[in-house]
Amino acid sequence: MDDVDAVQAQIARNMLTSGDWVTARIDGVVYLEKSPLIYWLIAISYKIFGAFDWAARIPVALSCVALAWLTAAFGTWAFGRRAGFYAGLAISTCIGLFLFTRILIPDVMLTATIALSMWAFLRVLDEQETHPRLWAFLLAASLGVGLLLKSAVALLFPGAAAAVYLVLTRQLFSGRVWKRLRPWSGLAIMLLIAAPWHVLATLRNPPYFDFTMRSVPGEYHGFLWFYFINEQVLRFLNLRSPRDYDTVPRVYFWLFHLLWLFPWSVYFPAVARLSFKPLDRAGRTRLLALCWTGFLLVFFTFSTTQEYYSMPCYPALALLLGSAMAAGGGWVRRGTRVLAVVTGCAAVACILILVAVRNVPAPGDISQALSRHPSAYTLSLGHMEDLTLESFAYLRLPLAMAAAAFLIGALGSLRAVGQRAFLAAAVMMVLFFHAARLAMVVFDPYLASRPLVEALERSPRGNLVVDHHYYTFSSVFFYTNRTAWLLNGRFNNLVYGSYAPGAPDVFLNDAQWRDRWLGPERYYLVATNEEEPRFEKLVGKSALFPVKQSGGKMVLTNQALPY
Repeated sequence: MDDVDAVQAQIARNMLTSGDWVTARIDGVVYLEKSPLIYWLIAISYKIFGAFDWAARIPVALSCVALAWLTAAFGTWAFGRRAGFYAGLAISTCIGLFLFTRILIPDVMLTATIALSMWAFLRVLDEQETHPRLWAFLLAASLGVGLLLKSAVALLFPGAAAAVYLVLTRQLFSGRVWKRLRPWSGLAIMLLIAAPWHVLATLRNPPYFDFTMRSVPGEYHGFLWFYFINEQVLRFLNLRSPRDYDTVPRVYFWLFHLLWLFPWSVYFPAVARLSFKPLDRAGRTRLLALCWTGFLLVFFTFSTTQEYYSMPCYPALALLLGSAMAAGGGWVRRGTRVLAVVTGCAAVACILILVAVRNVPAPGDISQALSRHPSAYTLSLGHMEDLTLESFAYLRLPLAMAAAAFLIGALGSLRAVGQRAFLAAAVMMVLFFHAARLAMVVFDPYLASRPLVEALERSPRGNLVVDHHYYTFSSVFFYTNRTAWLLNGRFNNLVYGSYAPGAPDVFLNDAQWRDRWLGPERYYLVATNEEEPRFEKLVGKSALFPVKQSGGKMVLTNQALPY
């Protein structure tokens, strides 16, 4: 897909082909925002399978499997096999994990490292643990790997959760506890894993030491300042530049977890009935899960946040849910009945929409039936506002499958209790996820630019210009595997790196583009359909030759095609 999906995939390929595994680049411009491990893993996948879009997704897919197994194993150790199974079932079939792993972001990997560090922390402190030194090593190693995935938050979240837990259990100043945790050898392990890349990135992208707290477009302060000060301190304070993101309203950020953990969120009231006293392994795990979730949610209450930022607390919530589901009781039975009502209503809604669009034509692709809300696109789910009733005419099959899934969930929750009801809910989600996958195939022309690339590759060779922002058409760069001129594209993520010493001059303004377009060489322009009147004003309609239109986007050229 366009946006961050293809950006990550292309950065990994650039690293593989250039041999520079330290500094990320997009269109030749240094990109210092993110930690490198996800790029390395994707590049390794390319090395094994080839540079394909599906190969780019393998690391994230394997991370999902690992996270589900890890959560189940953690739950089994803490609560027993049944609760562990339910915890793994909850995290592997909840909406949030599915939704936020459709794009190439490292959050599921970070979530797995945090879950491992939390489990290792408890096992180190467990008096019955026979290998505390091994678990202390795993604790430090998971934190070091997390640093290469998402920087300081990989230390902050588990460290703060563990500190709150130690305070509540009156162990923060216990010498015995700190001796078992082995902080100095743990620090050495973390530095051994994470320090080399940070040092190399700093040395290759000077200046080295700049600690200004002012973020101004056009000023370049090197890697260390941008990566730590701008991307973490100033982002938390909402003072970061460029301001290319928005924040979810606080109330919605909290309430959305009812959706992200659906269908298992109906059992949250049952969690409140559990014991959080640290008298046994189960109680200690529940208390840690509460500290883990509580700190993360409170942290993002006072920071800018996207919908998926709370993913690292999903395992904690899944552990609590699995424990409550295994315990059973009246609140679990009530939750199952609530789930029957909710899924029944969802099935009716899907059926009513199917009836409403039964005679609605669906010509071309779905982009023709969507509205546009660019101001919402700074949020991860901003494109959801583009949906219209007419757009569901293109989604009849996925909608019918979703209706069938919800009917299975409703009937299973109504007629069964306990494990049978839980399995019916899991089957419902598997079918629903398949429906969602089919829906994404329908959205592909709108969310990606592959049809435009196919048209470009059939056309005579020429220079490529992409209008506006790299991210808007990032899949063009991935599928063509080439650089391009960026028309009025010096903003957002590319601003900072464009002022680095030796940065390539890949940016054009309208006048520069017009001179090239009217010159003797062939050029191709990739843009959204709504920008065509602007180009007509710049060069005249007679100088614009259409090549391909798809998904509300187009390719134009400045010379007639030979076919």
